[in-house]
Amino acid sequence: MAEKQKNLSENAAAFQFYTQRKVTIGIIVSEWNASITSALLEGAKTTLLKQGINASQIKIYHVPGSFELPSAASMLLEANDAIDAIICLGCVIQGETRHFEFISHAVASGITQISANYNSPVIFGVLTCDTIKQAEERSGGNHGNKGIEAAISCLKMLMLQDKIYNR
Repeated sequence: MAEKQKNLSENAAAFQFYTQRKVTIGIIVSEWNASITSALLEGAKTTLLKQGINASQIKIYHVPGSFELPSAASMLLEANDAIDAIICLGCVIQGETRHFEFISHAVASGITQISANYNSPVIFGVLTCDTIKQAEERSGGNHGNKGIEAAISCLKMLMLQDKIYNR
């Protein structure tokens, strides 16, 4: 069960990324709920830059909605062996129908499958909220910015990859 009021974004300053290789990180961001996803993107990008990733090592791609994130991640890994990891950023907000459930499940399953198939870090930075207020709280509000947390997760997975493969 999730911890109440835990803001992992605040712990980002204590983390220090280290690798001996030059990494390139793709960020795929949904255009749907753009006010939320642009805040997530800004949090992720700023965090990567603070951790020593150069702007030229960050490749940003936009997709129409969260549903398209897994497909774009697959295309990016298939077409570009220079991408070391991907951060998927999106926001799905509950509406009056079950559409929310189908989209949320499909995106989570798709990102998991892509990560396993390509043996590359593909980070799930998708908010699945009941209300726009909840999304705002998690994209720079009281609950931090989940884009920051997605960037830190990405860097930690790259470090783990280095350790496992003795890089």
